[in-house]
Parts: sequence; structure tokens; C-alpha cells
Amino acid sequence: MKKFLFNYVIPYLLYVVVYLWCATLRRKNLNIEAEDKIKNLTGPYILTLWHGKIFYLFYYLRNRPDYFLLISPSSDGDLLAKLARLMGYSVIRGSSFKRAVPAARSLIRVLREGHRIIIIADGSRGPRCVAQSGSLQLAGITKLPLFPMTFDAKRKIVLNTWDRFILPLPFTCCDINFGPPIYISSRSSEGLVEEKRTELENNLKQLDFETDQA
Repeated sequence: MKKFLFNYVIPYLLYVVVYLWCATLRRKNLNIEAEDKIKNLTGPYILTLWHGKIFYLFYYLRNRPDYFLLISPSSDGDLLAKLARLMGYSVIRGSSFKRAVPAARSLIRVLREGHRIIIIADGSRGPRCVAQSGSLQLAGITKLPLFPMTFDAKRKIVLNTWDRFILPLPFTCCDINFGPPIYISSRSSEGLVEEKRTELENNLKQLDFETDQA
């Protein structure tokens, strides 16, 4: 009975709640030019954002199976993966702590097949708002652009979790913001990778600042 509830009942209930919740939200694009540029790309690319900003993402890019989400193989990730699939995403399970190599190979494969992927910049465990190098390594191997993105809400609840997870209150306005693409060579030195990692982290924090001030 517990297995049935976890595998079917709870994910569908969560899907209905998240879908109806997000349907009440109004959306404002702070960088329409950047968003249109990304949406008009016909080939693969990588999107990345902070862990605490993923709530509205599930609704914003819903019903897009060409987007692959990397989700941790943890028990919490099980529920998140089910929700993502119900929202119309494709899912790859893995993290820097578990199943890292198979997950990386799967991500490289789907990118080379022409799909897009979404990676959490600060990972599944943090530290909060500290960019990890995984998305940059994928961008280098595949020679694809890496786009930072974020969202914020005018009225919201900030949970007391490691990532300070943001829940927008119903009927509020959600601001979406995209940054310029980051490119990196597959033969980059450790020093250049760290330089690009810092650039990604600073870009995401700048997007957060702009969104917070909007």
C-alpha cells in the first residue's frame, strides 16, 4: 500500500497542486531578447539555475520532453523525478555523489542527439549559491552554450532549507531572467575551468540581484 501511494497517489496529487498553484501565477520576462534568442535556437544547449529556484521551472517549461532534467537518485529525488515526468520533462538520474559517471555519459549522449538539458548549478546538496563545475565540463565536452537563468516572485515564502527554497504565493508575479551564454573549450586548463565557474556563479548572482530589484 505504501509503495502504491508513493508511486502513484502522492506524485499525481503533487502534480495537481503544483500545476494549479503555478497556473495562478503571472509571468514577467525581464530579458525578453535573451529568452527569445534561447527559444529560437534549434540545436541543443544547457540551462542552469540555483536549486532554490526550481519550483516555477517545472511549470514554465512544462510539456517539453526535449528538455532533460538531471535529478538526484536519492529518495527525495524519486518523488521529484515522478513530478518532472508528469510535467512533461525527460529525466536522467544521477548527481556528483551517486551514479555520476553513468549520468554524465547519458547527458552527453542526449546533448549529442540534439536535446537540451537542465542542471542545478549548486547541485543537490550545495553549498548554496556556489556553482559547481559539472555543467561547464559538459559544455566543454559537447562545445555547446551554457545559459544561466533564474526566477523570483514578488510575494513568496522562503523555506528554512539549505537552499532557501522559494515558493511563490498564489496569484503573485514571477520574474524570469536569463543571462548571456558561457562557452568553454574541451581542452581548458583547470585554471580556466575555475575562471569560468566563477563567471557562471557571478552571472547567476547578478541575475538574482536584477530579478530582486525588478
